[in-house]
Amino acid sequence: MGLKLIIAKDANGVGKKTAAEIINLLKVKKDATLGLATGGTAEAVYPHLIKAYEKKEIDFKNVKSVNLDEYKGLDPKNDQSYRYFMNKNLFDHINIDKKNTFVPKGIGDKDKILKEFNDKINKLPRDLQLLGVGPNGHIAFNEPNEALHADALCVKLDEKTIKANSRFFTSEKDVPREAFSMGMGGILKAKKIVIAAIGKGKAAAMKELLTNDKVTTKCPVTFLKLHDDVVVVIDQELADAIGLEKKKGCKK
Repeated sequence: MGLKLIIAKDANGVGKKTAAEIINLLKVKKDATLGLATGGTAEAVYPHLIKAYEKKEIDFKNVKSVNLDEYKGLDPKNDQSYRYFMNKNLFDHINIDKKNTFVPKGIGDKDKILKEFNDKINKLPRDLQLLGVGPNGHIAFNEPNEALHADALCVKLDEKTIKANSRFFTSEKDVPREAFSMGMGGILKAKKIVIAAIGKGKAAAMKELLTNDKVTTKCPVTFLKLHDDVVVVIDQELADAIGLEKKKGCKK
C-alpha cells in the first residue's frame, strides 16, 4: 500500500498542505483532470488554490474537473446544491472554463443521470482525486453497508450523514435523503488520491484507515488501502485522538 501521512498543525495547515498536492500537479501538468469534493474540508482547501491562482503560480485554463456527488432533488441554482458550492467556493474565482467542470445533476431521470456520470468518470481519467471523509467513514456518499458499488449510484443517506450535513441547512428535515455519488470503483480509478480530515470527530474512521490493514465495507474509507498512491493529510488534534506522533512520511 502506498500511503503517505502528513500531519499539519490545524485546519488551515491541512488546507494548505492538501492544496499543495494539487498545486504541484498543476505546475507540471497544466491540462490535468481533477476529481473535486465539497464539504467543510474542501472549504479549507479551495482558498489556497485561489490564492495560488491569483499569484499566477497555477493556471486553470486547460484544467478539467469531475465532482464526487450531488444531492438528489436539488437544482444547480439551489444554494445547498454542490454545483452552487463549487461555483461559490472555487470556480467563480479562477479561470477554469465551467464547460470543463462536471457536477452530476441532482434533478431529472435517475438512469440518465447515472449514465452521464459513469460516462464522464470513464472518459476523463482523474490525475488526482480530492476526498474528505465522514465520521462514519463514508467517502463521497458511499455509506457503510453490506456491499459497496463500483459504478456511480443513487444512495440513501445514512442518518449520521444527514445529521452531520444538517449544519449546512436550516434544519435537519431539510437535508435531502438521497444523493448521486461516484462509486468506490470510480474513486479508486484516480491516479492519485489526496484525502484530508480535520478534527477528532473523524478519529474512528481515520484510525481504521491508518492503524491496521483491514478493508471493510463497514468503513468505506478503508478501501483506500487498495490504492498505490494515497496522501493522507490530518491535523494534530486528529492525530492525537488516533494516537499518532507528529511526523511526515509513510505510515505504511
